[in-house]
Amino acid sequence: MASIQALHQSLITKARSAQEITEAALETIHQLEPKLHSFLAITADQALAQAKRVDAKLAAGEEIGLLAGIPIGIKDNMCTKGIATTCGSKILQNFIPPYESTVTQKLAAAGAVMVGKTNLDEFAMGSSTENSAYQVTGNPWDVTRVPGGSSGGSAAAVAASECVVSIGSDTGGSIRQPAALCGVVGLKPTYGLVSRFGLVAYASSLDQIGPFGRTVEDMAILLQEIAGYDPQDSTSLKVEIPDYSKSLIPDLKGKKVGVITETFGEGLDSVVEKAVRKAVDQLAALGAEVQEISCPRFRYGLPTYYVIAPSEASANLARYDGVKYGYRTEDPEDLMSMYTNTRAEGFGAEVKRRIMIGTYALSAGYYDAYYLKAQKVRTLIKQDFEKAFESVDVLVCPTTPTTAFKAGEKTADPLSMYLSDLMTIPVNLAGLPGLSLPCGFDDHGLPIGLQMIGNVLREDQVLQAAYAYEQSTEWHKESPKF
Repeated sequence: MASIQALHQSLITKARSAQEITEAALETIHQLEPKLHSFLAITADQALAQAKRVDAKLAAGEEIGLLAGIPIGIKDNMCTKGIATTCGSKILQNFIPPYESTVTQKLAAAGAVMVGKTNLDEFAMGSSTENSAYQVTGNPWDVTRVPGGSSGGSAAAVAASECVVSIGSDTGGSIRQPAALCGVVGLKPTYGLVSRFGLVAYASSLDQIGPFGRTVEDMAILLQEIAGYDPQDSTSLKVEIPDYSKSLIPDLKGKKVGVITETFGEGLDSVVEKAVRKAVDQLAALGAEVQEISCPRFRYGLPTYYVIAPSEASANLARYDGVKYGYRTEDPEDLMSMYTNTRAEGFGAEVKRRIMIGTYALSAGYYDAYYLKAQKVRTLIKQDFEKAFESVDVLVCPTTPTTAFKAGEKTADPLSMYLSDLMTIPVNLAGLPGLSLPCGFDDHGLPIGLQMIGNVLREDQVLQAAYAYEQSTEWHKESPKF
């Protein structure tokens, strides 16, 4: 599918109508979904109505924004008024939000055409989109493999051209990890840059909404639209939003790039390492000054995350008790059995696992030993990044230790599944912007991702480095022969 700019041009010149573009996307979805399972809900009628409104504006001679008439997929943990929002969980299977999330509201106002709600790991907990209560999404490069998670549906839909761009959320790598495994670009913005109002909470101090696209330019356009202060989100940052498209410069002269030493070593696939090292050489060829940077506490990100995130999940998921909304067990004997049976039947295994870990870490006698200690380590990880950014503009490392693994390969071993987010988690703990973009393929033709990390609110520098690399390579032009 063409880029946002190319489609926008075809709309303005009347070469294509928004309705035609939307119909083409819906046709692709119709053809691929039986095998791919990217979407939990396809909103065809609403999409065509949105497209017709864009065409009516054009016919009336009105100006339209860049996102007007562009097909987009929305991860199914963002509230959409009047359209089911399930979070990939049985407990919310019949939940229809009475309000709209800020991000989907902004996109609708920009004229973007929502073609559907994408599949995810239940409550965004997982790294493979196998934890969804409804279906397992395939990877468009090889449907027997996972697309990554938790925003696997959003990444797969963009890779397979079911939509031009999509929206995901990232708590520990849930945008960047599937972007790497599906060969697309994915960005987790600075914590607080994009409103979380209407995003169903998993771990509130880590969750962040962000965009997926085929190109860095598409990411910049989408980020421009969704970023900004929102009084309805208490963690929203009151900052001026720069013009991100001005950061799209194809050279890196004078820029300093740091390669995180601790991300190379045990557990990293040699093919991934080779591709990332080659990408680093390319950054140097583009004029960047490359140096090795040590973030000694980087490796403590994983255990720190798996105390903090489940603790916050335990508190956030306490509201699903069968009383006000969502699933309720049938014929409970009393109030207590209604609570316990509702939660036992409504939540999947991974969600239960994380609730139990979190409840334990927060319980009397263990709070100081686990949760408080994890928060202290989080501060140390943040300090490592702050020190690194004193000498470089952008940090780079692999996005994932391996390429896409086979579906079912790690479901029986939660720990090996958790290791998929080894490189991405520290970025969330520090609240920094991180981007993954394609930098090669392995021997099976599966994509490899390069992660770029910026300082707080320096999305511009991350986008510049990513754009310069992308424009000097051909990886982003490859498409799955699906």
